Amino acid sequence: MDLMNVMLLAEVANAGGAVGAGLAAIGAGIGIGQIGKGALEAIARQPEASNDIRGNMILTAALVEGAALFAIIVGFLAMVL
Repeated sequence: MDLMNVMLLAEVANAGGAVGAGLAAIGAGIGIGQIGKGALEAIARQPEASNDIRGNMILTAALVEGAALFAIIVGFLAMVL
């Protein structure tokens, strides 16, 4: 392979890592939005269970954020390496 093809492959890998990191962030935003929507609907149906629902919502959102953070880091590593 000549130098031009190697440089092109490196740029495609950088773009792929950036797109992957962006998709991970968008997916996390959509997921947390769905969690919040479901929690608000559940609280509207059973207001007396709001503390339990809120705690479960926060825990689930934290798990989604953790998974998204790992995906974003992998995307950034794909850009660098």
